Amino acid sequence: MMNHLSPLLAPLLAAPLLLAPAPAPAKRSAPAPARTAAEANLSKIKLPAGFRISYFAQNVPGARELALGPDGTVYVGTKEQGTKGKVYALPDKNRDGKADAVFTIATGLNAPNGVAVRQGSLYVAEINRITRLDNIAANLKTPPKPVVVYDKLPDNPWHGYRYIAFGPDGLLYVPVGAPCNSCEPEQPIFGTINRLKADGSGFQNVATGVRNTVGFDWHPVTKEMWFTDNGRDLLGDNIPSDELNRAPKAGLHFGFPYYFAGDVADPELSAGKTPDMYTTPARKLGAHVAALGMKFYTGSKFPAQYRNQIFIPEHGSWNRSKKIGYRISMVKLDAAGRQTQGYETFAEGWLQGQESWGRPVCLLVLPDGSMLVSDDQGGAIFRISYAG
Repeated sequence: MMNHLSPLLAPLLAAPLLLAPAPAPAKRSAPAPARTAAEANLSKIKLPAGFRISYFAQNVPGARELALGPDGTVYVGTKEQGTKGKVYALPDKNRDGKADAVFTIATGLNAPNGVAVRQGSLYVAEINRITRLDNIAANLKTPPKPVVVYDKLPDNPWHGYRYIAFGPDGLLYVPVGAPCNSCEPEQPIFGTINRLKADGSGFQNVATGVRNTVGFDWHPVTKEMWFTDNGRDLLGDNIPSDELNRAPKAGLHFGFPYYFAGDVADPELSAGKTPDMYTTPARKLGAHVAALGMKFYTGSKFPAQYRNQIFIPEHGSWNRSKKIGYRISMVKLDAAGRQTQGYETFAEGWLQGQESWGRPVCLLVLPDGSMLVSDDQGGAIFRISYAG
């Protein structure tokens, strides 16, 4: 006997079978690109809230002193000699906070650590002389032949890295470090800071008793000179401290080689001397931190508490059982700009445990209010900015 379908079901069974569409496969997100070692290192830097750090330039081997040209080009000295003794130029024409290229504008020099700019000319300080590259910004690809400005500096490599800068008086300042760890130099030019005219004439002494300064600047209001000085070695982990000094006038003696950090007597040379015979430091810094290319922050982008304060790159110890430094410190001054009121860490992280991946050397404040930091270990220039 045949089964009869319900009249209601017959139309449904006769219709073609419609299948639900298969669900679309889930889209897989592309894997995040692996961070480069350089990017990973940036994340190690600790800064106060609101500050950021980035690379202004990489592949700048041995980067040391920095100088700014009127067109915004940054010039970089190095401490190597021979074929590695180079000077670099880093233009940033679109002002995006990153160098457009790295130009080598001089090579084969005798540790050209120092660079300074005046009226479109780049001054370069080697161990034994100062030269000048004229109209350099227009000739980065075909640099001019250097003109010798002054060639009577001692050719002694010990503490021979020259840091140079033009002061408020328009004169070029250049130090001559001690030719030893601690000694009474045979020539009076050692252990000094000096100045001369831009044409190389009028060489004169400014300060004595300075063991090894590789960084100085002038207070933006008082115009007084401040400088860092590295203390002697071989007295232990914790003495003597490096120094931050104030030189309100020429002719002061800052203690070398008889006293360090104001009150640490040299065990061999201090007989018959007393600390009050010499100018004491404005601030003691850490022992062996290697305080180098200090700068006053003269920009307007950092918060008010950072303006007109002293920032000090601490290159880091090589002669201490536990490393110290490898950071940027800040020394706070009073309202008059003559007394120190604090000493604190501003940026750190180049030292991880007891291994460093970078060593800060010199600072440079840019017109946009950011601050550059050179690193001669990693061959890089960092840019620290404030984002609020």
